[in-house]
Amino acid sequence: MSIFEKMESNVRSYCRSFPDVFTKAKGSMLYAESGRTFIDFFAGAGALNYGHNNDYIKSKLVEYLESDGISHGLDMFTSAKESFLHTFSELILKPRELDYKVQFCGPTGTNAVEAALKLARKVKGRSGIFSFMGAFHGMSLGSLSATSNLYHRMAAGTDLHNVSFMPFPCGYMRTFDTIKYIDEVLTDDHSGIDKPAAIIFETVQAEGGLNEAPIEWMQRLRELCTRHDILLICDEIQVGCGRTGPFFSFERAGIVPDLVVLSKSISGYGLPMAITLLKPELDIWNPGEHNGTFRGNQMAFVGATAALEYGELYSLEAEVHLKAQFVSRFLQEEIAPLSEDIQIRGMGLLWGVDVSASKHENISKEIASRCYELGLILERVGRQDAVIKLMPPLTISMEELEQGCSILRQAVQECFERSGIRQHALI
Repeated sequence: MSIFEKMESNVRSYCRSFPDVFTKAKGSMLYAESGRTFIDFFAGAGALNYGHNNDYIKSKLVEYLESDGISHGLDMFTSAKESFLHTFSELILKPRELDYKVQFCGPTGTNAVEAALKLARKVKGRSGIFSFMGAFHGMSLGSLSATSNLYHRMAAGTDLHNVSFMPFPCGYMRTFDTIKYIDEVLTDDHSGIDKPAAIIFETVQAEGGLNEAPIEWMQRLRELCTRHDILLICDEIQVGCGRTGPFFSFERAGIVPDLVVLSKSISGYGLPMAITLLKPELDIWNPGEHNGTFRGNQMAFVGATAALEYGELYSLEAEVHLKAQFVSRFLQEEIAPLSEDIQIRGMGLLWGVDVSASKHENISKEIASRCYELGLILERVGRQDAVIKLMPPLTISMEELEQGCSILRQAVQECFERSGIRQHALI
């Protein structure tokens, strides 16, 4: 029995899919104690958009550490925080004409969601929240109440209150007018559902199975919230920081949410950091009403500032666009033809290979396991974990991106052949 199995809690999860002991990482590559090398299409569940040990960001962190910069500062004024706020304003908010105040909460995505939900309820004086089927917003009780996955909800050990789940425009609900339905719920005096303080949504349900919200749908959702005096919260924790192309995934719809939550890659280096963005008129917090010992992660501020600079210096958005074109073309031309049971969806460098239509219920697990055997790390998401998710660092080289996609193709083809499921003649 390894020291991990002997001492670490059974709650551990990713190590069960990726059982090697990892010792080193660089760019889009992971290196194991066994000598094996892996291409990383997982990127720390979205926390490593800028790759492992990005040289530019690392140099700024090392420089800060060697200068004996403040390592822990709660919410005190520090030079590291000042630099981040200035850079975030100049490079992200002002060019997009966004007027948000920044709240530094606990350094996890779930805490940013907790802060947004608490503030929405405080502002509107209502306890209810609308979320969506397929949503994932975190694992602490408040954010978990807005998460739809029954497996995760059951672990709460208590009732999860004050959240109503609305249909999301995907799967069997794709042709259903979900916005009209929500409007009817809000206007029907016999719907049995009270008006919520806020509606929280993801523009792409990443953990939910790469379900993309249509642009018109998001625009109608924004209008509905305005008309009914409901705050709109956009969860950018996994799909923000350039993952779908632009820095914010909601930009493609031309909307402005009332609150935005960011975490994962906002620190640029995989360091714990989360922020809640709020329109100035919503900032009715009293001092300390929402706090946390590590809301002042100074190294994360340094990394975040460097990451924003890196994005500008290396035209990261344009790079993502080019790589997205390659991935889209490869998946449609090389993966989809392997079986009529495969569906492809995604954008930017966030893609899903949906095999839920397959009669072989373990096919997604077999594909992911075979990818790992061949040196590619990726995860499964969505209902019954039937969607293979591709989420490489945005900085991945084209050579490594092509190699990873080729491994995926081999794994998909081999697993469908072994399953005996009928495939297209192109194989």
